Amino acid sequence: MNVPESMCAVQLTGYGGLDKLVYRSDVAVPQPKFGWVLIRVTAAGMNNTDINTRIGWYSPKVGDDAAGEAGEFGLGISTGGMGDWTGDVQFPRIQGADCVGRIVAVGSGVNKDRIGERVLCMPYIYNPDDPDWLENAGFLGAEYDGAFAQYVTVPAPNAIVIPEETQFTDSQLATLPCSGGTAMNMLTMAEANQDDVVLVTGASGGVGTFLVQIAKYVGAKVVAVCGREKADAVRAVGADAIINRNSEDLIGDASSAMNGQKFTLVADVVGGPKFPDYLSLLRRGGRYVTAGAIGGAHVNLDLRTLYLKNLSFFGSTVYLPKTFPSLIQILLNGGLRPAVASIRPLSEIQTAQKDFLEKNHVGSMVLIPPQNGDTD
Repeated sequence: MNVPESMCAVQLTGYGGLDKLVYRSDVAVPQPKFGWVLIRVTAAGMNNTDINTRIGWYSPKVGDDAAGEAGEFGLGISTGGMGDWTGDVQFPRIQGADCVGRIVAVGSGVNKDRIGERVLCMPYIYNPDDPDWLENAGFLGAEYDGAFAQYVTVPAPNAIVIPEETQFTDSQLATLPCSGGTAMNMLTMAEANQDDVVLVTGASGGVGTFLVQIAKYVGAKVVAVCGREKADAVRAVGADAIINRNSEDLIGDASSAMNGQKFTLVADVVGGPKFPDYLSLLRRGGRYVTAGAIGGAHVNLDLRTLYLKNLSFFGSTVYLPKTFPSLIQILLNGGLRPAVASIRPLSEIQTAQKDFLEKNHVGSMVLIPPQNGDTD
């Protein structure tokens, strides 16, 4: 396959607002090093982590606001925007954790028969044989250039073959790596199972819709928290009951939804002021897992609740080695229906992120880089 020397890509030039996302058509195409492959990107998903990384929200100096004006105009962060993750991004950086595409070249050490494969990329880059793999893990779009471009390189094991005959479009597949993988990792860490009664917050978002589906796949009962106007869409992906996220009596509504039965697991991507309510809904020995804080990172935790109820807490970021293979298997078994909220050209990334910040969508938003020599 002919690979050009330059490509279209969106470069993040620093921490800040939407103006830090610069669309260019003269970015050098990366070269696959030993053990890596070059992928022509056909679809790239968009996530909260793209916004959070851009504005430097992971910095401990930042408060809770990652939406609205903060997401659009930035937070005034100049360094240390990745906080306890890596400390800083090296700019310019091409973001985009969700990559679907075809392998067009391989580095030394990789079988050339892989050229032409349709692949979905696992976004965390690490060596599973490294005893410090968790500490040394990097993320596509943070430590490594990602999928907001026509071409991207990843280690060969990260490029998972998707059968040509699969019913899913590239745009649907592009919702999986970050959103689907995050949901899968959360429920894997918390050992979700058929005996669970699960409360899912932020259930209309990219991660939330996958949390509902995966929890149902393993046989759990699921109560989903979302906006009233999104209830039908969330119910359609499998939720047994819906709670209005603006309810003045979350505890009462949740209890009624399960006929007084207490929850065994809370899968939370919201946090914020309702965090104590989530814990109060858990039975003794219950588990709480989180991978986000779109409603606020600073919460009120009464340690007496934690220890008197024998609760277990899980924080989920880097995927366990079995997480992504398990997610792909559920997909191929027909257990997932990826929710695509919108599809836009990569060149419209600023408009797409502005709409993303409004939180009026259900599922994930997807960007399409120029295809077949196009420049827009």
